[in-house]
Amino acid sequence: MHTTDISIWKHNHDFSGDTSSAEKRTRIVTGFAATMMIVEIIAGYYFNSMALIADGWHMGTHVAAFVLAASAYAFARRHAMDAHFSFGTGKVGVLGGFASAIVLSIIALLMAGQSIHRLFAPQVIHFREALIIALASLAVNLACALLLKDEPHHHHDHPEGRAHHHDLNLRAAYLHVLADALTSVAAIAALSSGYFLGWVWPDAVMGLVGTVVVLSWAYTLLRDTGSILLDRIPANSDLPIVIRQGIENDGDSVIADLHIWQVGVNKFAAIISVVAHHPKTPDDYRQALRIHEELMHVTVEVQTCRPEETKPL
Repeated sequence: MHTTDISIWKHNHDFSGDTSSAEKRTRIVTGFAATMMIVEIIAGYYFNSMALIADGWHMGTHVAAFVLAASAYAFARRHAMDAHFSFGTGKVGVLGGFASAIVLSIIALLMAGQSIHRLFAPQVIHFREALIIALASLAVNLACALLLKDEPHHHHDHPEGRAHHHDLNLRAAYLHVLADALTSVAAIAALSSGYFLGWVWPDAVMGLVGTVVVLSWAYTLLRDTGSILLDRIPANSDLPIVIRQGIENDGDSVIADLHIWQVGVNKFAAIISVVAHHPKTPDDYRQALRIHEELMHVTVEVQTCRPEETKPL
């Protein structure tokens, strides 16, 4: 009995890529945010500033989201080679981004509730001391935003219409930092107007403006991550067209069934069912698609078209 070494036919299912830098940056930001959260809450109670207390607790929810993002990176890294994940752990980060978007939405709604409450129940605030803490919080948030900013990944050999997706888990953490920076800006504006002009109402108004902005960020993140989790082809992706062109350009082969889904950041898998009178081998069809680097996992099923199945043009 002959045995065949199938190891040469096996391939890697780790589509997450190298996320070590993103994981490290997320952990650093978590430490900064947690420290600033504690400072703001303590200072808020000491100076009787509801704006600082609210901003501190807002940052606390962001800290929870950062821990979630870092945990997603760690889980994906530890289970990258786990055979129980059929197509790797590339979607773990996307799931973390989706969960973070939900947290962002909750934060926005809490901001709206607090802002409306302050319109009808203004608080007495020690403006000068609270303003110093708010400025420090903004500086920390801006530093964290620079640390988390995801650099664009360009693919010069691809057509213009191709979708380019960044690390959505890192993007979620980045949006959390921006959301907290926005609440800091709102707090600074409100405290400044109170300190210089004696106004209290701008605090509530800026909170409502921030709510709208944060909700729009959360919606965009939910849309992008939800689309990937539901295996929806990105609207601006031309992969279905280029796959059909690559397979059907011989004038004989026809794609009868095509499934495309995302398994990582800008990384796709495809199952293609091809029917032809004189079919090529599955490897020949895969070879025609190898110029498309984002296609990481391609399965081709080949069927021979019988004469009675041919339809007149």
